[in-house]
Amino acid sequence: MRLTHAAVLAAAALVAALAGPGAGRARAAGVPAAAPVASPPAADDAAVDPDLADCPAEPAPLTAEEAAAGLREAADSGFLWKATRDGRAVYLYGTIHIAQRAWMFPGPHVLAALRASDTVVLELDPTDPDIVARLQRAIARRPGSPSLPADVERRLRAQILAACMEPSALEGLRPEMRAVTVEVMAARRMGLQPAYGIDTFVAQLGRQLKKPLRSLETPEAQAALLFSDDPRETTRSVLEILDELESGAGPRILGRLADAWRHGDLDDISAYGDWCDCLKTDRQRAEFARLVDARNPTMADRIVEMHAQGGAQFVAVGSLHMVGAIGLPALLRERGFDVRRVEYDQR
Repeated sequence: MRLTHAAVLAAAALVAALAGPGAGRARAAGVPAAAPVASPPAADDAAVDPDLADCPAEPAPLTAEEAAAGLREAADSGFLWKATRDGRAVYLYGTIHIAQRAWMFPGPHVLAALRASDTVVLELDPTDPDIVARLQRAIARRPGSPSLPADVERRLRAQILAACMEPSALEGLRPEMRAVTVEVMAARRMGLQPAYGIDTFVAQLGRQLKKPLRSLETPEAQAALLFSDDPRETTRSVLEILDELESGAGPRILGRLADAWRHGDLDDISAYGDWCDCLKTDRQRAEFARLVDARNPTMADRIVEMHAQGGAQFVAVGSLHMVGAIGLPALLRERGFDVRRVEYDQR
């Protein structure tokens, strides 16, 4: 298995979950913050790369006043559908796992849907200490596993430093997770922070609103899609991500996806395979199908099960799970729901 950019997008959810909600948001919701994935570089590392003087600022804590103002002033972003069956609604909200600070606040339509729901459903609940602990175990380096080849390790360390991280902060992770984390964190230079992930803020807000939170998947299942115990496959995966980082292609793809999400451009998200330059081969297309499309029917079945238990659900998952003939809106339509996209007034 090699990690295509689809795997980076899938792993962004794990990085965002471990990056935590940020100290300010955690305090506002009364939930302890998760341990961050990475910390700023130490002084010795900063001396290695002069570009580190241009490091992005760390996420600032969010005060209660800032949160209230953000919610008052927020515009709707992303993609929202209302699916109805048997008189009960399921709201499907397409998210991104890394975002700018101002984007994390739901606008009026999204907030109304969240308030109207009885349960908040996510890929993984990043506010659940058990989920976070299991995720940390799932991505931890296996005892006795071989190291990366020296030349690959040097390239990876250079990218870790360029992304303004302390190399030692990632040493306990599987090599693929180290590389994925670097690609996600490199997007901070565009203002995109995993600490501001939309799913994480939705989870925090759901807890503030006293709504039960549920997960569609497990940390173990998500990790199993991303990692290999074959050292050759691991090395190939890391090399592919390094090629994306060194060319700048990886962060550019994340940036375009984020821009499409911010403007609610469903056509551009749907055409991801046409412009990402990452689905050119049979192997890449098969990997995308395995990491994105193949998860959707199971998610849809879980949503149907929850719907049958009563109440309304607000389901927030990555936007690529929402598009096309095998996206969640289409799959719920096949399962007997009346599915309609919620159009935002400001558009």
